Amino acid sequence: MVAYVIVDIEVHNPENYKTYLAQITPTVFACGGRYLVRGAQAQVISGAWQPKRLVVMEFPDIATANHWATCAEYAPIHALRNANASANMIIVEGSVDFVG
Repeated sequence: MVAYVIVDIEVHNPENYKTYLAQITPTVFACGGRYLVRGAQAQVISGAWQPKRLVVMEFPDIATANHWATCAEYAPIHALRNANASANMIIVEGSVDFVG
């Protein structure tokens, strides 16, 4: 079952952040992921959430998404993001379970 990584990023250092983007993009593809939304402007319809730079990636499964987000191999690249931006990141499994 697919999994989605959803990230809300506030970039503090745009020039250095470009270096992060160049390095992180190949890792998404290497893990079988793809970008569904990248840097899109969000329109808030309800609530107080004000996303800055929204990114949504799809991975083949939750294990792969977790690997991409937490593996030691990519940690220096994620650290580069954290040095140049603030990010809130979640992983969501792609199933829908309706109660009713």
